[in-house]
Amino acid sequence: MEQKKIRLTGTQRLDIDEEANLTGEVATMSPGEGSYGNWVDISTRSGVEWKSDQSGVVEVNPSGKIKGVSPGTAKISVRWKSGDPYQYDLIAYLNVTVGDGPIQHDPDGKAACSPTINPPNEVASPQTAFMDPGAQGHILADDPTNGIHFDATRGIPTSEHLYANTWAMNYLFQHTFGKQQGTITYNCEADLTYVRTWKVEQPDLPGPDGTTIPQEDTEDSDTVDVHYTFSFERNYSYWNINNVELYFIDQAEMENYALPDGERITLYPQGYTPPELEMEHDEDVEIHVMPKETGEINYVPPVLASSGYTPLPVPNDEGLLKGMAEGQTGPPDVKNDALDFTWEGSSTKVMDGSTVVENGPDPTQIPAPTKIGSYKNTGEQVLYEDQLLIPQTRLNKANTESRGEIQYALHPTTLGGSGDKTFPVSPINIVTVHTPVVNYSLVSDDQPHNQKTVPNMNRSALILERPFTVRIPTSGQHLDAGLYPGYGNRDYAKYYRIKQVRFPFDVYSADRTEFYPRKTWIDIEVPVLDTTFYLPVWVDEGDYQVEFRNIAENAPSDYPMQSKVDAQPDANTDLYYHVASDEVSVEVIGRLYDFEITDIADYNWELVFRRFKGSIAPTWISYWTGTKDIDGDKRGNFPQFTVPIRPGSHPLQGYQNVAVKTGYHFKFDFKTKGNMFGPRDGIRLTPTFDFVSKDGQTRVPVDLYYSTNQRNFIRIGSAEDQVKRFVILNDRMRQVPAVQLRDTATYKYHRYGEIHTGMMSERAYQDYYREKFTKMKTPVGGYSLLLMPEQLRTFIGPKTNIPTTASADVLRANAAIQQWYGEYSLPAEPYVVQAGTNLAEYGRTHGGLDAKSPIFLKNGYIVVNFNLESIREGNLAAPHLQYIHAPLMNQWLLEGFQRQVKDSYGNSFTLRDGDVVFYHADRSSRDDFSAQVPH
Repeated sequence: MEQKKIRLTGTQRLDIDEEANLTGEVATMSPGEGSYGNWVDISTRSGVEWKSDQSGVVEVNPSGKIKGVSPGTAKISVRWKSGDPYQYDLIAYLNVTVGDGPIQHDPDGKAACSPTINPPNEVASPQTAFMDPGAQGHILADDPTNGIHFDATRGIPTSEHLYANTWAMNYLFQHTFGKQQGTITYNCEADLTYVRTWKVEQPDLPGPDGTTIPQEDTEDSDTVDVHYTFSFERNYSYWNINNVELYFIDQAEMENYALPDGERITLYPQGYTPPELEMEHDEDVEIHVMPKETGEINYVPPVLASSGYTPLPVPNDEGLLKGMAEGQTGPPDVKNDALDFTWEGSSTKVMDGSTVVENGPDPTQIPAPTKIGSYKNTGEQVLYEDQLLIPQTRLNKANTESRGEIQYALHPTTLGGSGDKTFPVSPINIVTVHTPVVNYSLVSDDQPHNQKTVPNMNRSALILERPFTVRIPTSGQHLDAGLYPGYGNRDYAKYYRIKQVRFPFDVYSADRTEFYPRKTWIDIEVPVLDTTFYLPVWVDEGDYQVEFRNIAENAPSDYPMQSKVDAQPDANTDLYYHVASDEVSVEVIGRLYDFEITDIADYNWELVFRRFKGSIAPTWISYWTGTKDIDGDKRGNFPQFTVPIRPGSHPLQGYQNVAVKTGYHFKFDFKTKGNMFGPRDGIRLTPTFDFVSKDGQTRVPVDLYYSTNQRNFIRIGSAEDQVKRFVILNDRMRQVPAVQLRDTATYKYHRYGEIHTGMMSERAYQDYYREKFTKMKTPVGGYSLLLMPEQLRTFIGPKTNIPTTASADVLRANAAIQQWYGEYSLPAEPYVVQAGTNLAEYGRTHGGLDAKSPIFLKNGYIVVNFNLESIREGNLAAPHLQYIHAPLMNQWLLEGFQRQVKDSYGNSFTLRDGDVVFYHADRSSRDDFSAQVPH
């Protein structure tokens, strides 16, 4: 508690019996004692004492009421003991004059003070600043958008989304406050008139008898005017705002290679309200300092009544006047500049601008800012933008640097400051753009049609003139998902621009409407998993590598479409690459198919194959392997017209139980596809024999013997079996189409190199080939083995609609399908014994052998079974294709061969693949009445 002063005012002049109330006031800062700087009525205080120094002149009661008693001057004092431990003892005085009617010389005294505010001095200037935003940022995968978690620092593909996020202090500020301290000078002037009285001695008057009559002294008086000047000071202090700058978030900019729209994104605050600042500021000291008025100082000095005969000297009342002036001049009112800060509804009075007494309160500071949260850690989205699509044009690039800056705007209510502030955002993570593609392509393996004798299980089999499928999946293993989130083994179709396949051979589309020359990159739409192609017949058989490449959407637009340099096998795990490649090993394989019997020399069968007896005009009836074609589709023939030729095969009435008599040959042909057009290519046909009883119940392998004029009982297949067989291609009964002969001659003329153009014209060679060459006897072997050479082959491949861009010309395409012509017969009188029988030993132990020996099987049929194999380049040790006994498929069965048949009597026969003809075991061509038949 601190009392500053006490003042006493009221009536200063009374007449006798006149009463008046004096006023006493105290200025206090004590809590609860009144507002700061207010004057409080002293009458409410305890410890107040009123006193008159001349109670005979002026009386005063304890409440400050005065009463005139007699003329004169009295000094009234008021004394206040505060009761505070510091025992302030304050006193004030007031002169009161009491007169009995007018005084002849009425003294007068008035004083006035004029305050002057002296310029302040800045005695303190505390500074407070928080100007470091601590800005950081993220540019990371926008997982809610893509549904797959990527770590953008390790790798993220194009077409995925990023989010950009900056977090920093929610505002920045700096301020400097100045404590202004100074004084107020009160310059005072007072004019006092002093009344002086003194005795004037009067001479005695003569009295009687020489006496003198003493006279009373008279009183004389005068006035003395005195001008006083004096001054005193009052202190003050207040706070000024020298500088205040407040900055709020305006925007942030972030840069990275992966960002869209020029690799830069601007983030504007969302859900952010800038702080508010209210300020009152003035440099004028007179706004801050409000001096108290001293008011009029009324002081009438007491009459200077001398008891002697000389006037009293005029006293110096300057001190009294100054004390009176100071006593009734309170400390000034002051007020600081005002500064109020508001953030998110909470206000802080940084500098209080209220009016107070003498000293302005010390300011505080703007509260320290806090950081807005990062989206990753708090979910806040103040400076945040998501769904930032990484453009497809961004090439793969590792560890791309990120840059950023945050801009704070200067609040309009500021003092000082040079405008908006920009700060770096650091650190921001790196981003690696890595668009993944995988390539784990497959080519269908056409095992159900692979007739290779020794299939290559490491290569997919592609069969001529058959469809095949390439599978180009978009899924598979890429980078380790444990190290590279979002990658791993999954589907990457989203990131593909195109899939491509390139064949080292010509192909067609599945519907054969589109032709693709060899070494052409073929586009496959990304969503398409399987694409079917068709293999032209002219493609050379052999091993090939089919190339695949899957091109990422962000591959350079000028990607060299014929280059393999920029591709990585299986997956572009090295982000240098934008293409994943693959190769699949394939083997192009031909066919061996369409076996048919076209003629039987037995006259019982003449009208089956000829329109009438003695005619060469064909009926075009054939006995096929089955009722199906090369690929197992319906051929259109009846089951009766299938091999083997057996009882029940004859279509004419009365011949239902006819087989073929021994000694008669049958003509047959079949086809091949592929590289069977060379001069050393051929077919190996191996016959084997079984005996089957007429009721079909018994079937056993047998050896066949025959006799010649030189030797009896020669086993077919033995060293003594030297019978040679010959076939004429252009036999009149074979009906080989002339166009086949011409086409074959044309190919040989141009490709075999046997005939030079200077030797013979193409037309002449065609005539020669048809009329001479093809009518020659061609040796094919004997009863146990047929080797069909190129002389028994014609070319029947396509000759039209060969694309001009094909790798083959018409000649090559025509030669790609071959037809082979052959014939076979058993000896006229074969001897049939169970296979492995030692016939010589039997004859020795049974007294010899003849045609009627019981060891020979007769009551049944000899079944001729063919095993057909293609031979390339004369390599008999490694047959190329198998008709029946390939490990992976059986063409004989595919064409519908029936392993169970019945004759007209209902007898059931179990057949073996390759059975072609049933010969009567007990009927021979020699039994016929005519040895010469028109066949």
